[in-house]
Amino acid sequence: MYKVFRRILFMLSPESAHAFVVFFMRATGAIPGLSFAARKIFAPSRLMSKRKVFGLTFDNPLGFAAGFDKNARIFNRLGDWGFAFVEIGTVTPEAQAGNPKPRCFRLKKDKALINRMGFNNDGLQTIVARLKRARKRRIIVGGNIGKNTAVANADAVNDYLAAFRGLYEHVDYLTVNVSCPNVSNLCSLQNRDELETLLRALTNERNSRPDYKPVLVKISPDLSDGQIDDTLELIAATGIDGIVAVNTTTSREGLATPRSETDRIGAGGLSGKPLTERSLNIVRYIVRRTEGKLPVIAVGGIMTPDDALAALDAGASLVQLYTGYIYSGPTLVRNILKKLSG
Repeated sequence: MYKVFRRILFMLSPESAHAFVVFFMRATGAIPGLSFAARKIFAPSRLMSKRKVFGLTFDNPLGFAAGFDKNARIFNRLGDWGFAFVEIGTVTPEAQAGNPKPRCFRLKKDKALINRMGFNNDGLQTIVARLKRARKRRIIVGGNIGKNTAVANADAVNDYLAAFRGLYEHVDYLTVNVSCPNVSNLCSLQNRDELETLLRALTNERNSRPDYKPVLVKISPDLSDGQIDDTLELIAATGIDGIVAVNTTTSREGLATPRSETDRIGAGGLSGKPLTERSLNIVRYIVRRTEGKLPVIAVGGIMTPDDALAALDAGASLVQLYTGYIYSGPTLVRNILKKLSG
C-alpha cells in the first residue's frame, strides 16, 4: 500500500512531499476515531515495551528524529502512528527561511537523502505558542536547539541559551545541535574549547532551575575517534545526560548514485542507508568507551527492523527514524516493534 503512496509522493519534490504529509497527518488527526485506529494498527499495546532513559519513561524505544516536525505541528499525530517520542526543531531564537531552494534531494538508488535546509523554522516564539496550545500530550517531546545562521559562532552561546530558556518548560528534554553540516561553520562548535563553553553555559542554566530536564548533544558521523573521546570527556565533565549519534554526513563515499549526480546536487548532509554502518560503529564505540553508562540515541541509517535491533543490541537506549520512514512508510514502526517483541 505504501509503495503506491510513495510512488505518488516521489513525483513531488521532497519539500512538497513533506508539506503534503504534514497536512495529511494534521487533517486526518482531526477526524474522530482515526487517531485511535492508527494506534491500534501501527502500534498496538501488545507491542509496547516501556523503558526508562535519563529519567523519562518511553512507551517504546522508537522516536522521530529532528527535522521532520521542526515546527511542532504534528508531534501528537506521530504518537498515534507508533512513535514514543519526537524531537522538534531545530529551533532557533528567531524565525528564518533557511537556505535557498532546491535544498533537499532523493538518492533513490541508495535509499538516501541529501539536504541543506539550513535550520529553516518558524522561530522560538511561534513554536512555543504551538506547544502551549497542544491538547493533552500523548508523546514525549524533545526540543532540538540551534543558533540563527546570521549569528557568528563567537556569539552562539547567547542564541543557544535563548532557545534553551524558551523551550525549557515546554519540552521533556533538550538536544544541543552542534553538528548540522548545513549551517555555515556550525560544526566548528564541536571543537573542544567551543563545545565546553557552550555545554557549561547550558548545564549551568539547567542546574539553576527547580525542575531538572535532561540535556543531550547531537554529534556528527564525521568526527574522528579522538574527537569523539574529547566530546565524551566534556559530556562527563559538564553533566550532559546523553548523546544522539549521529547527524548527517558530508561524505559521498560508496554511493550507487553516480558522482556526477551528487556533484550536481552539491553541498548538504547525507542521510539514509549509506549511514547505517557508520552510525552503528559510532554507537558501539561510545558504549564501549563509556562502559554503557551514557545513554545513547542511535539515529542514522535505521532503515529496517534489523537495523533498529542492531543499534539496540549495540547498547543504544533508544533509536530515531527519519529517512527510513520516508522510504518504508508507517509499517516500518510496526515491524520494528514486532521484531523487538519477539
